[in-house]
Amino acid sequence: MSSAFGEVFRSLRVRDFRLFVLGQIVSVAGTWMMVVAQDWLVLGLTRGSASALGTVTALQFAPLLLLTLYGGRLADRYDKRALLTVANVVSCAVALMLAVLVLAGEVRLWHVYVFACALGVVNSVEVPARMAFVGELVGSDLLPNASALSAAYFNVARVVGPALSGLFISVAGVGWVMLVNAVSYAATVVALRLMSGSAGRARRDGDRVRVREGLKAAGRFDLMVPLVLVAVVALFGLNFQLTLPLLASQVHHADASTFGVVTAVFAAGSLVAAMMTTLRRGRPSARLVAGAAIAFGLLETAVGVVSSYGPSMVLLFLTGGMSIFFAQAANHRIQLGVAPELRGRVLALYTLILQGSTPLGALLVGTLAEHWGVRWGFLVGGVISLAAGLVAIAVERDDSATPPPAEAAVRERSGHRTRP
Repeated sequence: MSSAFGEVFRSLRVRDFRLFVLGQIVSVAGTWMMVVAQDWLVLGLTRGSASALGTVTALQFAPLLLLTLYGGRLADRYDKRALLTVANVVSCAVALMLAVLVLAGEVRLWHVYVFACALGVVNSVEVPARMAFVGELVGSDLLPNASALSAAYFNVARVVGPALSGLFISVAGVGWVMLVNAVSYAATVVALRLMSGSAGRARRDGDRVRVREGLKAAGRFDLMVPLVLVAVVALFGLNFQLTLPLLASQVHHADASTFGVVTAVFAAGSLVAAMMTTLRRGRPSARLVAGAAIAFGLLETAVGVVSSYGPSMVLLFLTGGMSIFFAQAANHRIQLGVAPELRGRVLALYTLILQGSTPLGALLVGTLAEHWGVRWGFLVGGVISLAAGLVAIAVERDDSATPPPAEAAVRERSGHRTRP
């Protein structure tokens, strides 16, 4: 038992990664408290408008479409720890301003729109820097484990945050939840400044860092297929920031506390799946990634069909688990197929595809839910994700036809250094 426990948490033996995880748990819990509070605020300001909620979600993720590739370039060129510190300080300031407006009773819908867009700009730099920083903290051998543990703490926070947010909203109101979120960013800043290692340092070799080098690396067939699959599933299937609050309010007629429970159940499934993937040691196969997309599509379709509260919660638990299993399998297949010095840019492309598609998906699903109901959002997303997984299996090539990750990394590294 102790051996298995050690395997699951082996990357936590690295001191700086332990500090990072502790800071992130607090900060991400605050973020998920904020997500619930923001959605509840929008629903209250607009009397339950699905399209307004879709607009907020779209504005929060729209900057990723424009800036994430540049954020990946920054991550590969500059000190990642400094970038992450600045990003968290700015996020704290923006969250604090919105909290003050809410507490003063002066908040308007356009304030929420501006806040969502500003947070999206910060995230376009923070996300690729954070993902690449984890790899540098622990090294390639521990990367799958550390990445899975990162997903695990993210989902621990996604379980705890919404539950606490529902309680706080019921007792104290939305404004105090937003204030707690603003303070929570300090945990990550403190953890980053306490680190003693050299991870995340700026490049010293004088090479120029070009976005197109990351795009060229991502053009390999073994990376392109999972990236396209992620694009389709993210656009149509991974719109839970929008569909979960609508499911809670339209189908289950939930109050604030029950709304938090619905989000927490989904996150609990994600947490279980994230812990399972900590045992992964190598690069996932293309068939595993496609199979995960198929299973996710089936489960999400079932959520759209079932209306009873109990079975719906079970299906949400399973859907949450399969969503993170799919995302982690795709993430590991992509990360472990490129050279370390290209990871910031390739992960920026992955982030652009995974999260940058959210504005389009949110507007599409928001419109669908507005006219036909939220169940159709789940049904359409599930069926398209299922079809995408089947197509990915149909076009799959034998992994032996592509260079192994280590060899591919050497080739990309060589090409990178000889480029004028």
